[in-house]
Amino acid sequence: MYPSPLEKIIRHFSKLPSVGPRAATRFAFHCLSAPKEEIDSFADTLKEMKKNVTLCKICFRSILKEEGVCKICKDKKRKRDTLCVVEKETDLLSIEKTSAYQGIYFVLGGTVSPLRKKDFKKIRTEELKERIKNNNKFGLPKIKEIIIATNQTTEGEATALYLMRILEKLDVKKTRLGRGLSTGSELEYADEETLISALKGRK
Repeated sequence: MYPSPLEKIIRHFSKLPSVGPRAATRFAFHCLSAPKEEIDSFADTLKEMKKNVTLCKICFRSILKEEGVCKICKDKKRKRDTLCVVEKETDLLSIEKTSAYQGIYFVLGGTVSPLRKKDFKKIRTEELKERIKNNNKFGLPKIKEIIIATNQTTEGEATALYLMRILEKLDVKKTRLGRGLSTGSELEYADEETLISALKGRK
C-alpha cells in the first residue's frame, strides 16, 4: 500500500504501547514531511538514550549509566523496609507525586495475562523474590511489607494474584492498594487524591 521504507516505519511505530495502525501511520507521515535536520536530531537522541541510559540495579527504574543506583534507592531517609511493586516506571512516578509514600520500589516491567503463559517469563518475578530474600545484598534492611500496586485492569489483577501466589511462602507482610481506584483504571492517569486514598487504604 505504501513504499516499503514507509511501511517499515509504520510497523516500528505500531510496536509502541497504545499505538494503533492509524496513529502509527500518522507518525510515519509526520516523519516523512519533517525537515531532515529534525529527523536526524530525533535519531541521534534515540541513539544517545540507548547509549547512556540503563536500569537501576536495585529497583529497575531508568537512570544514567554512571549513576549505577537511582536516587530513591540511595535515599537513607526513605522507609527502606517497605517495598512497593509497580508494573512500570510511569506508575512509580505517579505515586511519587503524591508524597504519601516514603518507601522504596520495584518495577516489574509489565503484566501477565491468564491466557498467555509466555507473559510469566517477561516480568521480573525471580528478581523480585531475590530482592525480598536478600535485600541486605544492596545494603538495605530486611523487607517487612510488600505493597502490590498493580493497575485495576484485567492484566493488573491477574498479575497481583500471581504475585500473591508466588510470594505466599515468604515471611513478609503482603498488601494491595485500597479500592480508591476504580476498576479499569491505571495508576499513571489517576489523580493524586485517589492514589493517596488507595495507599492509605491498602490491605
